[in-house]
Amino acid sequence: MKIEEQIEKISSFQHLELLANQVVEGFISGMHKSPFHGFSAEFAEHKTYNIGESTKHIDWKLFAKTDRLYTKKYEEETNLRCHLILDNSSSMHYPKLKNDEPFFHNKIGFSVLASAVLMNLLKKQRDAVGLSVYSDSYEYYAPEKGSDRHHRMILNRLENLLENPKQTKSTDTITFLHQIAEKIHRRSMIILFTDMFQLGKQEELFNALQHLKHNKHKVVVFHVIDKKTEINFDFDNAPRKFIDVETGEEINIFADNVKAEYEKRVNEYFKTLALTCAQNKIKYVPVAVADSFEKILTTYLVEKQMFG
Repeated sequence: MKIEEQIEKISSFQHLELLANQVVEGFISGMHKSPFHGFSAEFAEHKTYNIGESTKHIDWKLFAKTDRLYTKKYEEETNLRCHLILDNSSSMHYPKLKNDEPFFHNKIGFSVLASAVLMNLLKKQRDAVGLSVYSDSYEYYAPEKGSDRHHRMILNRLENLLENPKQTKSTDTITFLHQIAEKIHRRSMIILFTDMFQLGKQEELFNALQHLKHNKHKVVVFHVIDKKTEINFDFDNAPRKFIDVETGEEINIFADNVKAEYEKRVNEYFKTLALTCAQNKIKYVPVAVADSFEKILTTYLVEKQMFG
């Protein structure tokens, strides 16, 4: 079953952990067709046996089924430390959801579920995860740990973001990325979910992203967007009032009068972001709220392999 069909099938569930698990299981079940065919839930708690290692922990039952040598992993073994960062400013709570729409059809909901999905995969691999949340303040910080209790604590915090939407909260991405960078001391993969609304401050933004890379961290930026309106500016040509959800500033315009120029500038901005991230060896991935989570999971697995 395609991951999009999994999402549709389970969109009525509200329990974040259950929903994330269903997404991951759907993704894993289709991985035999992908470059990651060696990954499966069965091997999640094993690692490949290397010649010269002790044979004490070889899983002989698994060897009988696969004809390959694997050793069992234990809870204290952590291959990866991952720190998730969520932008919780008002613009991330766009677009406003209709009553029958699933929570992950706006930017914060998509980011929350994507984070829970990554946490589920990290948990299967017994990797450590931490979380930072910011808007116009540094709202939450949890260091990287791998325990079940820690996972539940972070999941509860993510659920709270959906229950308590921000009202006219601005974004201070630059300030708080610097603060987060100072907190993460051990080499980690750092994954940021943001809509990158820092227009006019690109240089300061990339300085902050570069700061995240200190101590040899791997940085992945998921640029979360509503493609229909924020990229394609898909509005009818009736007179409309556009309101900045972070500042409350208003403007009355006909969409057709600005559509071409708007799309041109947005396209240029995205190209600048992608180029500058590439130059700074930061993985930059635009993701739309209507998309599946396959791009998120595939990016994570590729970057983890490269991270070593």
